Order: sequence, then structure tokens, then C-alpha cells
Amino acid sequence: MVGAALALALAQRDFSVVVLEAQEPDLDWRPDSHDLRVSAITRASQQLLQNLGVWSAMVDDRVTPYGQMHVWDRAGFGEIHFDAADLGEPDLGHIVENRVIVRALWRALGDHGVAVRVPARLRTLSAAEDGATLMLADSSRLRVGLVVGADGARSQVRELAGIGSSRRPYDQHAVVATVRAERGNRGTAWQRFMRDGPLALLPLQQELFSIVWSTTPDEAARLCGIADERFNELLSEASESRLGSLSLMGARAAFPLQQQHAAQYVVPGLALVGDAAHVIHPLAGQGVNLGFLDAAALVDALVAGRERKRAVGALRDLRAYERSRKGHNMATQLAMDAFKNLFGNDSGVLSLVRNLGLELAGRLSPLRRTFERVALGRGLELPTLSRPPGRR
Repeated sequence: MVGAALALALAQRDFSVVVLEAQEPDLDWRPDSHDLRVSAITRASQQLLQNLGVWSAMVDDRVTPYGQMHVWDRAGFGEIHFDAADLGEPDLGHIVENRVIVRALWRALGDHGVAVRVPARLRTLSAAEDGATLMLADSSRLRVGLVVGADGARSQVRELAGIGSSRRPYDQHAVVATVRAERGNRGTAWQRFMRDGPLALLPLQQELFSIVWSTTPDEAARLCGIADERFNELLSEASESRLGSLSLMGARAAFPLQQQHAAQYVVPGLALVGDAAHVIHPLAGQGVNLGFLDAAALVDALVAGRERKRAVGALRDLRAYERSRKGHNMATQLAMDAFKNLFGNDSGVLSLVRNLGLELAGRLSPLRRTFERVALGRGLELPTLSRPPGRR
């Protein structure tokens, strides 16, 4: 998603772009099916997708706005409620299946002259200030001004560039599935913090949720292996039946969670964006939003460099991109770690503290609105693509 958004943005600004992709994404599916992977799109990410001209296609496909969010602790009285109406906003964000974002972006690439090579696999690369050379698995070579690694947490580009990364497993797996709620979803996102990890219920359609249930690896394996009826019982119990009975609408899957951060985002002639640069816990749904901000910031840096007649891979401009994003990404990682550790601790004192904190945040409007602004993707200096047209 992040790489396609970046490629499209650069092509729209008259850069020559080629996308190397190992496998063409599936762009056709049954209307009654649902992607197990979804993203909680902030207002800043929505604005980026609107500025790229793909948001309307996504809306025509399927996006779900949510106007409220309920967060509560597994034990105690702590609970906080967010409402878009407090900010005079139509919603707090949108839940979108990843494949919907990919399809809209992928189709737009062809409309803007982006050369897509698929299947394409990278064998070697060498990057320097004056450009980069890539050799592909079919022995063909490419000479480019800049290589951007948008190839995920296991980034081959990062490894070939010799950029190290810190990695810390969370000792949690996330179980994902689509479920139907007996009482509907009320256009609301729900999250309950439990001992082994948070349970998030993200609204899809009127009666449906996408769930992200973080728990221990052993428990995740068990939840994926038990009968549907038993899973439904445990899920309904975990949600305290606030939405009535919850029932599976298809397959379940689990994937490991980890924190990861590249030692540097750039070297001469090469940059990393999205999960290739940083991976965070999904409890606040910020992963792809951080990646979209990376893409927008890199576009700003490259456009500024071109206006000053510098080569597209000039380290000066790449450093400007890195400075604009690395601190914010690290701060977000630390915040997610703090939430995970605070809400995953069974200490009686910490339990009281977090319940008091949730209750206080819920009662104090200024504090609650600060959290709501974060959910909207506000509170920081946004790159040009992430701003409304009148503020660009």
C-alpha cells in the first residue's frame, strides 16, 4: 500500500517511476467476501488518498466510517469513550480492507504511466549518490537515480543496502477474522485490554467487525484450531457480550507481532518507507498511517531537491526526509510499547492506575479531545500530500 501510494505520488509529479513487484495482487474477489487484513485510516491518510485521486474509488468499493470508539480495561471501572461529534467531525476515521486500498492504487498506477514489472525479484543492488544499479533474478539490470525499499518488515532492499535494524518480538500473535455481531456494530470501534493483549473490534458493515485479538502464541494457535462454535463463545466472552453474540463469517488466521526499527532510513541513492523502516504493535492501528506519512514526507523532500537542481538520490534531501519522520515514528513506537506494558501488567497498583487514568481521561474533555486528535492523525506538522488542498 505504501509503495504504491509513493509511486503514484511521484508519477503525478512527473518523476519517472518503475515498480518492481514479486507477485501481482489479486484485484478481483466476491462481493460477499472480506479481507482478513484491514487498516484504520486516519484523516491524514484519507486526505493523502484523496489528493492522489483514489479515495472515491475506495468509497465506491467499500470503506466504513466510525464515529465513536469505546476502550475499557478487563478488570475494574476504567473506560473511555471517544466521539467525533466532540470535535465537530463527521467521523474519527475509516476501517478499510487492505485489498481495497491496493486495488485503487494499483489501477491508478497504470493511468499515470508508472512502469510495473511483475513478477520481478531483486538479486543485487548497489547504491551511491549518483544513482543505483539493480540486478534482477532474470539477469536484467536497471540504472536508477533512487531506490526506495517499500518491501515490508523482512525488507530485502534494507538487507542488501547493509542497513541494520533492531527487532524485539512482543511474544504475541494477532488472531484476525471477520465476525457478525448480534447487535450490529453501531458505527463504533471497540477495544478491550486483557492480560495477554488487546481485543479490537473494527466495524466493517452494519453487522460486521474485523477483529484483531492479540494474545500469546500458544493461545493464538489454540484459537485458530478450535471449532467455530467454541471460538464464537470465547470471543463473545472476551468482548463481555457488549454487542451480543459474535459469530465467525469465514476463516481465521494468526500472525506474530514485533517491534522493529531500521538503524537509518537512508543511504546515498536509497530510502526506506513503511514497514521496511519501522514496525509497531497494531493496538492503535497506526502502522499503515505512519507509512503513508513516510511516503508523503519523501515526496516533499524529493520535490524540494528537484527545485534546487539536485539529483533525485541526493543524500541531503534523503536526510531531510529521515529527520522529518524518524523521531515521530520512534515516539509512536515507544507510546505503543508503554500502552502494551501498562495494560498487560497484573499488578494491583498498576491496575488501579490504569483504571483511574482511563476514567480521568474519559471525564476530562481536553484530555479526551487530545486522544481524538491523535486518532484523526492530527497534532503534528503534516507533509503536503496529507493536508487538505487549502492548506498545502
